[in-house]
Amino acid sequence: MTIIVRLDVMLALRKMKSKELAQEIGISEQNLSLLRQGKVKGVRFETLDKICEILDCKPGDLIDRE
Repeated sequence: MTIIVRLDVMLALRKMKSKELAQEIGISEQNLSLLRQGKVKGVRFETLDKICEILDCKPGDLIDRE
């Protein structure tokens, strides 16, 4: 089982830069980069909720399972 993070896809669809998103949700660009690359072991629901709110999407649009 592999978890795929599709944050880059949503950022492209919303024409938003990761730097902008990081500022909006209040995390560092480095942490957001690690999340985008799927190199984190977990994500807080609060952070996921903020990302979904700003990108106008659902968690399933950001995370997939292969």
